[in-house]
Amino acid sequence: MQKYYKIGIVGLGYVGLPLALAFSKYFKVIGFDIDPLRVDSLTKSVDTNCDQKNIINDNINYSSKISDLSECNIYIITVPTPVSLNNVPDLSILEKATKMISPLINKNDIVIYESTVYPGVTEEICIPKLEEFSNMKHNKDFFCAYSPERISPGNEKYSLKNVVKVVSACNKKVLDEVVLLYDKIIDAGVYRAPSIKVAEASKVIENIQRDVNIALMNELAMMFDKMDIETSQVLETAKTKWNFLDFKPGLVGGHCIGVDPYYLLHKSIKSGYQPNLLSTSRDINNKIPKFIVKKTIDTLNKFDKSIKESNILIFGYTFKENCSDIRNTKVKDIVLGLESFNAKVDIYDPYLKKNNNFISNPFLLKKKYDAILVAVAHNEFLNYTNNDFKQISKGKLVFLDIKGIYKESKWKL
Repeated sequence: MQKYYKIGIVGLGYVGLPLALAFSKYFKVIGFDIDPLRVDSLTKSVDTNCDQKNIINDNINYSSKISDLSECNIYIITVPTPVSLNNVPDLSILEKATKMISPLINKNDIVIYESTVYPGVTEEICIPKLEEFSNMKHNKDFFCAYSPERISPGNEKYSLKNVVKVVSACNKKVLDEVVLLYDKIIDAGVYRAPSIKVAEASKVIENIQRDVNIALMNELAMMFDKMDIETSQVLETAKTKWNFLDFKPGLVGGHCIGVDPYYLLHKSIKSGYQPNLLSTSRDINNKIPKFIVKKTIDTLNKFDKSIKESNILIFGYTFKENCSDIRNTKVKDIVLGLESFNAKVDIYDPYLKKNNNFISNPFLLKKKYDAILVAVAHNEFLNYTNNDFKQISKGKLVFLDIKGIYKESKWKL
């Protein structure tokens, strides 16, 4: 392992910032982001994502100037890899980041990709661009590795250091070096993947497995709803068997579970195989917001209330609990669905700033609501009771518990 490293982290979001903080305990780090406001806030030790609580470290230089990366000899790319409106992989940000650092690469530098991609992206798309814009040869002048991110924002149990790190590289010598590098910051240990493509594939199927299992739960929930059976009771009963998998129905959004399947779908179709289960699972999970909108309307009707011009309050807007990440949140689809029936929707989420739709603590306000939905299981919501919800209810309480975190509700998913 080299005695001296200067590490450039490209992208300071939910993945890049924890990496920068962890590596800065041992090495000089340049944290780069194209957003000058993000850089400014981090320089002032403020994480606007509300994810990292302690970001004070004298060993990091936060910057939005590309030239500040020029002295690095390790580059770690942690930029987003979303999908388009048509659910086609969008690698444009990754390609721009690759092109951006290429002229800065020097002899024996290592470029490590952490962004989620389909198998083949690193070697078939990124490395050729690095060669083209650096005028150097991969595996001779510079080297590449791939180590997929496994961070769970808002969950300290599964933070960077507590999850096994998968590492792959272009050759064994580089793999050894990168393993030693990550071993400095990962308490859970490092796993050596046999190839970069294997590491890329492992990342997408981690989330695809969850997508498929949640799709089964969501389909069961829609089936049992027709049979007037409470799904949560069925699952609690079934999981008394030792080998029953403990998955629950719910909204499937975010930058992982709701996106990664489209990456493997894209690659599989290009390779000549149409994966039916993956496609069906995506379709089922994408139907859930519309299903919840219909159940809201039906429940209102049962209590002689109309969806039209109704005031509806939704607790939680982020794609998961205890974080401020709203990427691909499916609560947005519920809001749009309700508004399409002329409902007036307010949202309360303690992790997001107040704006036109987002309100401050509703229990401190005087407004009353025709229906209340709890969409995200933030810790702040767990101690609410039916009496709390009745205080802000207009007439009979119409309460839908999408997350199934309350004993009493008019409907649970």
